[in-house]
Amino acid sequence: MTYTIAALYRFVALPEPIALRDELRAAFADTDLRGTLLIAPEGVNGTLAGSPEVIDQLLTLLTEKVGLDRAEVKFSHAPERPFKRLKFRLKAEIIAFRKAKVDATQAGTYVEPHNWNTLVADPDVLLLDTRNHYETDLGTFAGAITPGIDTFSDFVTYVRENLDATRHQKVAMFCTGGIRCEKASAFMLQEGFSEVYHLKGGILKYLEDVPPQSSTWQGDCYIFDDRTSVGHEDFNKS
Repeated sequence: MTYTIAALYRFVALPEPIALRDELRAAFADTDLRGTLLIAPEGVNGTLAGSPEVIDQLLTLLTEKVGLDRAEVKFSHAPERPFKRLKFRLKAEIIAFRKAKVDATQAGTYVEPHNWNTLVADPDVLLLDTRNHYETDLGTFAGAITPGIDTFSDFVTYVRENLDATRHQKVAMFCTGGIRCEKASAFMLQEGFSEVYHLKGGILKYLEDVPPQSSTWQGDCYIFDDRTSVGHEDFNKS
C-alpha cells in the first residue's frame, strides 16, 4: 500500500476546539489514519497519513468544520506508514511564537510557487529562511539567509538584532509548509518592514509544483516524521 500524506493548516477562530477534537476522534478511531493534528482557538495544523479514501474523508470533514481549502493542502506519498499513532491534540497555539504577540490573519503577501523564482531573483529582495538550524542544514533556496536559530520563537530575536526595516525594504521568506511564515511575516510587518512576501504552501508546495529543472531549491527539506526529509522526487508531477 502507498500512503497519502497530507500536510495542512488553517488559521480560523474555533470557539469549541474540544468539540472538534472529540468529533475527529470518533470519526477516525477505527481507520488507518495516523499522524498528529493540533487544534487550538486560532485554528488547526498537522500532518497525517492514510489510505487515499481516509485522507479524503478527513479533508472533507475539515473543509466543513474549519473552512479548509483543499488547494492549500500539501500532498506527498510514502511506501511505508510514516507515523505510528493518531493524535488530536489541544494546544494554546497551532504554532508557538512566544517572544511576540501577532495576529496571523495580518500576514504578508502570498507568492505562488510558480512566481517565486522571479521574485527572489530581484537583487533588492532579502531572501530569508525562517526555519531552525537543523532544518536549514539539510537544504535551502540558493542565496537564502539562514538565521541559525534553535526554535521558531528565536526568530523574533534574530530579526530585531540583525535586520533593519529601513535597509531591508523587501523581504521574501519561506518555511516548510507555510504556517510559520503566517506569523513571521505578520511580525515583520508589525516591526515596520514595508514589503514582506511569503511562499504560499511553503517549500513542500514548491517541491510539488515546480519542476526540478526549474527549481532553485538546493538539498533536502527536513520534515517532522519518520522520513526525516523529502525532495522533488517525493512528489508526483502532473
